[in-house]
Amino acid sequence: MSLLNQLKDEMKNAMRAKDKVRLGVIRMALSAVKQAEIDHKTEATDDNIIAVLTKMVKQRKESIKMFTDGGRDDMAANESAEVVVLEEFLPQPLTTDEIAQLITQAIADTGAASMADMGKVMGVLKPIMQGKADLGAVSGQVRAQLNA
Repeated sequence: MSLLNQLKDEMKNAMRAKDKVRLGVIRMALSAVKQAEIDHKTEATDDNIIAVLTKMVKQRKESIKMFTDGGRDDMAANESAEVVVLEEFLPQPLTTDEIAQLITQAIADTGAASMADMGKVMGVLKPIMQGKADLGAVSGQVRAQLNA
């Protein structure tokens, strides 16, 4: 089942269960997917949907940090609830060992030897890790290995 169909089915289930929070988050996700289709003039594929959902989760986590720093724990709790719903539709995150193995493999495959080759390594890793790992943290690990 495609991710788009899964989102639509879960929206129907949330309607039946009268779960307003879940329904709102899923509708927001479907709206963001539709907007991405319009912006990029492409059909929504699972990879595109994962990219949109990953971006939404990242935005919510940043908001949680800002709300917590500002003493707005009620708003942080709302954002946390949205993150939980969105993460249900993302693939299982990679472990640190799996990430390290993929980085080592990508460096070997591209023949990267210096920081100048970082773009090549990240180009190989991004499609593999999209939605499964924080690419910012992965970038830092790649940088550390290339500098070593």
